[in-house]
Amino acid sequence: MTHDTSAVPVRTDDPLLQLALRRGPLAFGRNVKEEARHRGAALTDEPPGSWIGVPLVAAGRAVGAVSLASDRAGVLGKPELTLVTAVLAQAAIALENARLVELLSSAKREWEKTVDAITQAICIIDAHGTVRRANRVFAELVQVPVTAIPGRPWLGLLPPAWSDPVARALAEPAATQAEIRAGERTLSFTAIAMAEPGSAVLVIEDQTERRRLQEQLIQSEKMSAIGQLIAGVAHDLNNPLASVVGFSDFLAEVGDIPPQFAEPLQVIRQEAERAATIVKNLLSFARSQEGERKLQPIGPIIESTLALLRNQLMANKVEATLEVDHGLPDVEVNGNQIKQVFVNLINNANQAIASDAPSGRIWVTAKRLREGVAVSITDSGPGMTEELAGHVFEPFFTTKGEGEGTGLGLSICQGIVKEHGGRITLDTKPGGGATFTVELPGGARAPLAEPAPAPVAAGKRLRILVVDDEPHILYYMRATLESWGHAVEVASDGAYALERAIAGDFDVIICDLRMPHLSGREMYQKLARHDPRAAERIIFATGDTVRGDTLQFLETLGRPYLHKPFTLAELRAALGHAANQPV
Repeated sequence: MTHDTSAVPVRTDDPLLQLALRRGPLAFGRNVKEEARHRGAALTDEPPGSWIGVPLVAAGRAVGAVSLASDRAGVLGKPELTLVTAVLAQAAIALENARLVELLSSAKREWEKTVDAITQAICIIDAHGTVRRANRVFAELVQVPVTAIPGRPWLGLLPPAWSDPVARALAEPAATQAEIRAGERTLSFTAIAMAEPGSAVLVIEDQTERRRLQEQLIQSEKMSAIGQLIAGVAHDLNNPLASVVGFSDFLAEVGDIPPQFAEPLQVIRQEAERAATIVKNLLSFARSQEGERKLQPIGPIIESTLALLRNQLMANKVEATLEVDHGLPDVEVNGNQIKQVFVNLINNANQAIASDAPSGRIWVTAKRLREGVAVSITDSGPGMTEELAGHVFEPFFTTKGEGEGTGLGLSICQGIVKEHGGRITLDTKPGGGATFTVELPGGARAPLAEPAPAPVAAGKRLRILVVDDEPHILYYMRATLESWGHAVEVASDGAYALERAIAGDFDVIICDLRMPHLSGREMYQKLARHDPRAAERIIFATGDTVRGDTLQFLETLGRPYLHKPFTLAELRAALGHAANQPV
């Protein structure tokens, strides 16, 4: 027996369907309109035949409804209603399960997105030592697909060298932090106990870059301390060197030196000047990098850099040659900063050669480039691939071994050169060495030629006060100046010198800057308040210009000063400048 049970379209606002949603399953087999009215429904049209309406209830709430209708009365009744109700009950369970699965999947996706966004490696370990979950950073750290990690013991995932420190951390009831070295990497891990006994969250963070920054800061502090140490040592060296250079000059000027002593005397003077040049280069490099840019030739900067690195190059049997073209324009630079660039580039070339061969060569050339200067540093080292060359200027990138470099040198050099309006380029290939070229723009103005100081008028006798706490310097200064026909008084401390400067009428006062009790600067300031005219006659002599405040003080005076050790020619020039000042 067959029945026509074609569905009759029912609107969502149909009163019968709404009634089924409110009161439960409904079946109408006789007069549908009368039954509906009996149940409290209002129909505008009289539906023919029979009709069934069953709500779809999931987790105690109606989420929909199903209606069946037939144009023949009595076809749909209680048996059909029971069947449809049972089917919909199963459908409701399936829908609820699907909803719960979707919620679970959504929560899993949210967890994965959240923990994958964290830069630390995270894994959850249960009481049996099995990893429940892990993020992608952890998967990349142990080089295992993230989907293959759950269910595996953590001992089989981490390197054997990590086993003991991780096991000790997991055994602690409180959060424990420790550090692991993995080749060139430094990893910090923390084990955080969970509520379930024996389970924990393991958090691993790569501290390599942070440690490199810390080491760089420590190195910077060391360099700062070394700079101050160099200042003190240089001052202590420059004072005896001043005596050696001064006495050798004095004896050479006497003219009655026995012939057999002439050459030894010349050697003494040359070696003293060589030592003075080394100290000067150290002072220049250790000096604070602050300061104004000045128009200056590039040649002397490169020459002093090579002199500073001479011993390092010789130790690695590296020969360095310098070629500077004639007529190069001056460059407006901070000499100390540009010297730092050349030191780094030449030192890198030296290390590259030493890592590849027992000896080698470095060629340094300076040529004109349009209106500026191009300085090229070429080495005979192993060179590098195009891929490595593309990363050399990146911060922290280094091809050196652990503890041999921070990877900051070239990036700092690039920043310095860019600040000067120039650029650094690299030309290299494997087995063909490397060439770094520093391009600097020329100065915007021509250097002003300083007039040569007028010599002291012939026969003009000066009254000179020499102030210095070094007795040997006082001795040779007095002997030299008196041999030139001047009247000389000496003072070994600033307090006594101040009294003599105020009481006497000196044409020139040559005063050391660094002295105990009363320094040369303090003496000048007090003398300027008491007798400004006498203060204008001071010529300072110092072996310490490494500190920025010292150099700034000397330059703001606008007067000549002597840098120890100074030659007698420099002393004559300073006296000529002072003696020709208006009284």
